[in-house]
Amino acid sequence: MSEVIQQPDRGDDYLLLGQYAERAYLAYAMSVVKGRALPDVADGQKPVQRRILYAMKDMGLVHGAKPVKSARVVGEILGKYHPHGDASAYDAMVRMAQDFTLRYPLINGIGNFGSRDGDSAAAMRYTEARLTPIAELLLSEIDMGTVDFIPNYDGAFVEPTVLPARLPMILLNGASGIAVGMATEIPSHNLREVSAAAVALLKQPELDTMALMQYLPGPDFAGGGQIITAPEDIQAIYAQGKGSIRVRARYEIERLARGHWRAIVTELPPGTSAQKILAEIEEQTNPRPKAGKKNLTQEQQNTRTLMLSLLEKVRDESDGQDPVRLVFEPKSSRLKPEEFMNTLLAQTSLEGNVSVNLVMMGQNNKPAQKSLFQILREWLDFRILTVTRRLQYRLEQVKKRIHILQGRQTVFLHIDEVIRVIRESDEPKHELMSRFGLSEIQADDILEIRLRQLARLEWLKLETELNKLQQEREQLTALLEDEKAKKRLIVKEIEADTKIYGDERRTLIQPAERATLTQTTADEPVTLILSQKGWLKTRVGHNLDLSQTTFKEGDGLLQAVEGRTVWPVILLDSHGRAYSVDAASIPGGRGDGVPASSLIELDKNARIVAMLSALPDQHYVLANSGGYGFVVVFKDLVSRTKNGKVVMTVNGDETLLPPQPVKADSLAAASNTQLIAVSSANRLLAFPLHELKVMTKGRGLQIMSLPTDENLHYLVLSDSAEYMLETQGKRGGRHQEVLRVQDISNKRGHKGKELSVTGNIVAVHGDLNN
Repeated sequence: MSEVIQQPDRGDDYLLLGQYAERAYLAYAMSVVKGRALPDVADGQKPVQRRILYAMKDMGLVHGAKPVKSARVVGEILGKYHPHGDASAYDAMVRMAQDFTLRYPLINGIGNFGSRDGDSAAAMRYTEARLTPIAELLLSEIDMGTVDFIPNYDGAFVEPTVLPARLPMILLNGASGIAVGMATEIPSHNLREVSAAAVALLKQPELDTMALMQYLPGPDFAGGGQIITAPEDIQAIYAQGKGSIRVRARYEIERLARGHWRAIVTELPPGTSAQKILAEIEEQTNPRPKAGKKNLTQEQQNTRTLMLSLLEKVRDESDGQDPVRLVFEPKSSRLKPEEFMNTLLAQTSLEGNVSVNLVMMGQNNKPAQKSLFQILREWLDFRILTVTRRLQYRLEQVKKRIHILQGRQTVFLHIDEVIRVIRESDEPKHELMSRFGLSEIQADDILEIRLRQLARLEWLKLETELNKLQQEREQLTALLEDEKAKKRLIVKEIEADTKIYGDERRTLIQPAERATLTQTTADEPVTLILSQKGWLKTRVGHNLDLSQTTFKEGDGLLQAVEGRTVWPVILLDSHGRAYSVDAASIPGGRGDGVPASSLIELDKNARIVAMLSALPDQHYVLANSGGYGFVVVFKDLVSRTKNGKVVMTVNGDETLLPPQPVKADSLAAASNTQLIAVSSANRLLAFPLHELKVMTKGRGLQIMSLPTDENLHYLVLSDSAEYMLETQGKRGGRHQEVLRVQDISNKRGHKGKELSVTGNIVAVHGDLNN
């Protein structure tokens, strides 16, 4: 019986190590989530970015000001607000200044701030920085009571919890970050479209994601490109807050003299650079063996052959005038530009996926994945709150100023007495307050005012200012009390900012099919050679003289098939199984080749009896030695696995016969094509080919009725009235005789006609026999 171990009672301060570790890790995780990795839905900034912007404004580095060394800015940020390494602050500064990274850069960087090819920025002692004009969208209302301030890390200064963003910066520039247990990938968007969507939702709160996409159809990346994802898929991403968008490079075909052309890539997907594309092409055209391998894999060889057959030259002509200009010259002007670019798009990063994961800190200060509607709704709520606080702050300022001016009016009415009180009284402040009914604030203002401000001309200015302030007070009060009027003000301000900072869309949204590589090798003529013992090799070209082809000792030629490198190769074994082989995987040259068993998992005790390579719709007559057969389409012989698939059922000692190719019109009922069957006992039978069924697999129909000691030996197709019969005697002599098809014609499944010939029938030559 087990005993329960009692934990000692050590009071409230006692905590198990496991519990402490759990609490400590959760605290650390939330610190990373809130303090480093995730942006806020209100201003779209992470803490380090927010501190950079606020510190630069505090330093007076607004647009138009003289820039200062980045090192000075970093020192200000670290010393006052961000007690971390200088690299973290400077790296964030660099990213905020890169126009190829952010759709709307917030920092104007002077000097080397990196390149889209992955070059790092110069050290902060060499670069200078100041804010861009669009940073005003985040900072212009910072001193208007719009946001809360909290003490910095040591309590010596204060910093804003968020910035009073006048537009949804979370969507404009997007964000990327990895926290503990979550990550964010927010793409950038066009300012005009985001503003239009925000205004529409403010006016019509019932709008859904589909309606919002009428204004905001999709992301707008800094580097342009083309979004090929379907609108309904983008809508699903915006509704769920997560997904993947397919983006491809934009290019144009430049026509040259004498029919030549070249492709010019001018825009790349996000995260892709010209150097990356060049490196990928170099890796494919000049590959190196993989780790642990001495030679290139067949896939690497195929890719190399394909790329070299298409691409003649590629060069990077990017410069200051053209940030992206990649020039691709084809191997031949006869290549189709669409197929050429499709291969490049499929083989390189010219087309790729952009992850979307709309995770951010919400208005409730909790991280969450949000939809497009939720993002705009929460930002609008923040904007309404910000404008309300701004109006309230301004109203308080106006009321204070009116109070001061009203005190001055009282002074003007009793100016002589006020001067006497100030001269004669020991405590003029209290005397003024009691005699003229002034407040303490008004009395302090009177005592600090200059005498020249009490002149008659100043009375007119005072009265004018007071009237304006009173009117403004009424307007502010009305705005604060009228929610519709407040919303109209917000709409007016959004439209004004859009007019100043808005620009045209850069990324084209045009749905298209994903680029896929339909062939991995160059399309070239090839002759496939199968030996009697099942060895395979290839020779480039057709109509070759194979008389000098060498084989291993005791081996010889079984079959030679002319095909193309992009056609599948089918091997048929004696048990009726079909195996698929890639023509490019068969070695070429004049060597011995490779055994078929190394490319496929050959059935036990089976041997290769035939090899085929053709277009998908080519038909063949497939038969076994038991006298059964059917017509099969080449594409139905293709298998996906190395162990192949059964296409012809054979029983006992039966074997598969070499297939006979069929012309497309030979299966029609009106066709004259006859199937001539020859048995091992020299019996022949001919019947119309259309009497056989087209099947994908099975045993088929009976071609010829055979006794138990007789086999189907040979098949041939003929659409002429005569055929050539070739026999071989016991001594090896051959004899040829021309016979008529009608002499052996009968119904399918009959025994046929036994011919009185010398020796055995070894061949029947018909005009369709290839």
